Amino acid sequence: MAILARALTIIAIAFGLTLASVSYGAAPARTGQTEKGDALVNSEGMSLYVYDKDEKGKSNCYDRCAQNWPPLMAEKGTSAEGDWSVIERNDGSFQWAYKGAPLYTWVKDTKPGDATGDGVGGVWKLARP
Repeated sequence: MAILARALTIIAIAFGLTLASVSYGAAPARTGQTEKGDALVNSEGMSLYVYDKDEKGKSNCYDRCAQNWPPLMAEKGTSAEGDWSVIERNDGSFQWAYKGAPLYTWVKDTKPGDATGDGVGGVWKLARP
């Protein structure tokens, strides 16, 4: 019984440390290779985009826009550092931003490295490091 309790304690501590590394200070994206060169990509390697109609630190992409351009979401209480920040959306959820620009994926990108959203409508651009 004591061995089981100790094993569960170790698992709980490891899980807590894993969550802490994800929630505090971990960059939400990395630089990856896309069909259009280096760009920021999410943890699955999907290209990230910025929207010209956003304001620094504020998203203007909601409803149908957000269905087509899903925001790169952040957990409440996530801390950021350096060029990364977390902004609050109008609905109370949180989104990652890079150098103040909110980040999004594009539903028509189907595999890592796709960058089909670059230039859409003249207002969507690949997020560049």
